[in-house]
Amino acid sequence: MEAVLTVVALLFVLCLVLGVYAAVKAVGAAKRGVDRTIAQARRTVEDTTLRARTLGQIGPAGEIAGLRLSLRTSMRATQEALHAGVTEDESLKESLGLFQRLSVHGRELDDELKRLEAEPDRQMLVSRLPELRERTERITTSADSLRWAVHDRARRFADDDLDTLSAQIDMEAGALRHWTTEEPAPGTPPRTEKTAPEPTAATVPNQPEQPESRAAREPSRPALGPREQRVTYPWQRKPRPESTS
Repeated sequence: MEAVLTVVALLFVLCLVLGVYAAVKAVGAAKRGVDRTIAQARRTVEDTTLRARTLGQIGPAGEIAGLRLSLRTSMRATQEALHAGVTEDESLKESLGLFQRLSVHGRELDDELKRLEAEPDRQMLVSRLPELRERTERITTSADSLRWAVHDRARRFADDDLDTLSAQIDMEAGALRHWTTEEPAPGTPPRTEKTAPEPTAATVPNQPEQPESRAAREPSRPALGPREQRVTYPWQRKPRPESTS
């Protein structure tokens, strides 16, 4: 009895531990989902604000907002392309490592541009703009080059696969049309089968027909006999009996 109680207690503790573990995992997954949603909403709000400042503000402040928007758009597009391609192409892991190193410089530049948006000294902004513009262009050019290379690689693989598939389909289509390979070569006369000439009236002599031979060919029939049995089929209706009244 004590052994049974011990086993039941162990099962209860095991179920309790598994339930707590599943609850913790579910809470963690929900928290990560909420964090991703909040981060995406924050990025959307910041991008919309930067677009509004780029179009609405004139001067260094508007140009800084445009630099931030260009930097963020390029880096985000490259990140999405790499993460989408690395699941199918393992060779992109090295490219992803290079992008992560580039992302460090991109985040530093974005933080610096964000601080300069609230800078009241207009002359200092004007003096810093050439250097900030050059850094932004270098980072975005590297990110764009990496993204375009990923797209070109994926398109090249798709073209190679399409070429192979087209060749296989052409081969299969030729195998299905096997009778076209048995046609005679050009210039070869068609084969004709020799048939015996039909007898004509000129070749067959007129022979008088003897009465004995005609009588021998015709089978003898009884003058009166039973009617011939007709073959019936399952789908035919049975004949009705004749009425005697």
